[in-house]
Amino acid sequence: MNELTQRAEPAWAAVISVTLGVFGLVTAEFLPASLLTPMAEDLGITEGMAGQAVTATAAIALLTSLLITAAMRRIDRRFVLLTFSVLLVASNLLVALAPTLPVLLIGRVLLGVALGGFWTMSVATIMRLVPEELVPRALSIMFSGVSVATIAAAPLGSFFGDLIGWRNVFLAASLLGLLALVVQYATLPRMAPSGVTRLRTLFDVLMRPRVGLGMLAAGLVFTGHFAFFTYIRPFLETVTGVGVNGVAAILLGFGVANFVGNFLAGALIERSLRLTLVVAPLLMGTLGLSLASQGGMAILDGALVAVWGWPSAPSRWPGPPGSRAPCRTRQRAQVGYWWRPFSSLSLPARP
Repeated sequence: MNELTQRAEPAWAAVISVTLGVFGLVTAEFLPASLLTPMAEDLGITEGMAGQAVTATAAIALLTSLLITAAMRRIDRRFVLLTFSVLLVASNLLVALAPTLPVLLIGRVLLGVALGGFWTMSVATIMRLVPEELVPRALSIMFSGVSVATIAAAPLGSFFGDLIGWRNVFLAASLLGLLALVVQYATLPRMAPSGVTRLRTLFDVLMRPRVGLGMLAAGLVFTGHFAFFTYIRPFLETVTGVGVNGVAAILLGFGVANFVGNFLAGALIERSLRLTLVVAPLLMGTLGLSLASQGGMAILDGALVAVWGWPSAPSRWPGPPGSRAPCRTRQRAQVGYWWRPFSSLSLPARP
């Protein structure tokens, strides 16, 4: 393929291939939350220890997101993205076949490399695949992969985990990653690195007035959200007392509310960014306290979990589908998703 420097015509097939990669990564990222109980039982560990499958992914993804651009600054972006997709497939296979927790964690570490690297480079890649005026549409397509995975990954993982076993669910996820890899290999053009990226740039940005404090606040909000989400299945099974079908239904409600919240976030942020970013975490905290103190009724807990899905969307909003502000959308995406790995760090729920 010819080296890509500037697109006169949009490469929509390549955009779809990146979207498939995003969908596969987010699906693999969310699966442990819906399969935590059977994973813990099969491996003979507590749900808290099994939850470290999320932490391992997050920690490595954080390091990767910080270092990957500088480390890969001389390598063709097509090769880099294909490598991340290979790691996605390998990760899911290793998790599916893992006989012990250490092996499973190794598999999740591979996912962390793929997740942190792919997210760091995906927005810039999309912007090189289409003309500037089509960047908002292309980004909307890519983030639709996040929306679909948010809705489907957790409830379907829980449902099919009960039918075919959690290991087979990860095998299916590896096939999804393989599909993304094949499509990317067929459609992604060569993309030589452009510009010079240094790790110091990140620290220069964080040293700007209020930026570091704002990033810390965002990290705390995200951490609270993912600490909640990681252990939602054990909570629903042990405190609420619902079965697998009930867990799947509640997770579906969460995903739908999160999807709707992403659409509403645009209008709310345009009205008042400050008010939205204050109200959303306050509402999340209130809902968390309500679950901790009043949990035990299936209908009430299901409603609280579903409502939680709405305020969690504005706090990491990358831009609504069809947005006409490519620069603003790009900045929000790059800043927001740099925090995704950090936000997934979670503490064991049980000793």
